[in-house]
Amino acid sequence: MGLIYLDYNATTPCSVEVVEAMLPYFSEKFGNPASRTHAKGWQADEAVKLATDHVAQMINAAPAEIIYTSGATESCNLAIKGVYERLKGYGNQIITCSTEHKAVLDTCAHLEALGAEVTYLEVDSKGNIALADLAAAITERTILIALMYANNETGVIHPVKEIGKIARAKKIYFFCDATQAAGKLSIDVERDHIDLLALSAHKFYGPKGVGALYINRKVPRVQLVAQIDGGGHQNGFRSGTLNVPGIVGMGKAALLCKGARHEQEMGRIKAWRDEIEAGLLTIPGSLINSAGAQRLPNVINIAFPGIKAERLVSRLNDAIAFSVGSACTSAQQKASHVLQAMRINKEVLDGSVRLSLGKLLSAEEIPLIIHQFKQAVTALKP
Repeated sequence: MGLIYLDYNATTPCSVEVVEAMLPYFSEKFGNPASRTHAKGWQADEAVKLATDHVAQMINAAPAEIIYTSGATESCNLAIKGVYERLKGYGNQIITCSTEHKAVLDTCAHLEALGAEVTYLEVDSKGNIALADLAAAITERTILIALMYANNETGVIHPVKEIGKIARAKKIYFFCDATQAAGKLSIDVERDHIDLLALSAHKFYGPKGVGALYINRKVPRVQLVAQIDGGGHQNGFRSGTLNVPGIVGMGKAALLCKGARHEQEMGRIKAWRDEIEAGLLTIPGSLINSAGAQRLPNVINIAFPGIKAERLVSRLNDAIAFSVGSACTSAQQKASHVLQAMRINKEVLDGSVRLSLGKLLSAEEIPLIIHQFKQAVTALKP
């Protein structure tokens, strides 16, 4: 059996249906959707509109509220910087959390250098925020609450609906990075009072290099400053020729995240996640980070205290593909800021790895995963 892939939170493979949908738009239906004078342009425009319908339906938004970007990092930058630049005359405080993705944390740090006041909510030992802390942090200067839907390293899910209620009651914009939640959880921007929401296609079996930002165009209508100047595409929010093949792929991937087949797949993945967790917890000393918290159905963040996570990854890299933490920062060999924020002791921190499951996993691979980890941990123990 070949390499077992357990790094779906880093990226997912494109579904076959997604690739098939995209292919014609590279060389046959190659028009620019901004070309309004001929059939090639109309054809591309119709494809974008259909894809946008699917993306909007995925989060219960209107198609006019979807703006395409190069991915979730750009979406986060556009949302946070755009709101700050628009509203800094009214207030300068942004509330976020210490366990956010670096796309949010580094953007906030950039704005701090420009005069923003950023409040970082702390989390408990499971990675949960306290809603009372959020409410207490709000001041008359607060213009944005930026909190993720679910954590990319631990899978911990924030109480998004309750956060949205607090924000809406205080008339503060709520930006939610839903990069990891999309395709795994039911997202509803209306139900959850979300004003801005980031998506990335390659996290739910779509192509890399394309993402979206939902911008609430209803009451309260979100106002933000564009971060890219140019031809005024996408209602002036994000200039640049649309990536039609990528958008078509994202739309198809969003469509595939609906229905009984998808629900069955996610149920199967959760059952396998639970089976792997149970098997790995038979290894003496092992423990699940964020155990007991509400988590994504595909994520295991497990620690083997006394063993360096990097050595475990190296030992198993011919058999299993998994990560020490976020793929966006693991190459830097830094300790996980997420686990550090949870105040996990150094031995547990150093021995923590993330396994994230997905659709290409098979039932036959589950016992092999458990066996391989048991062998590797035993061999590496001092």
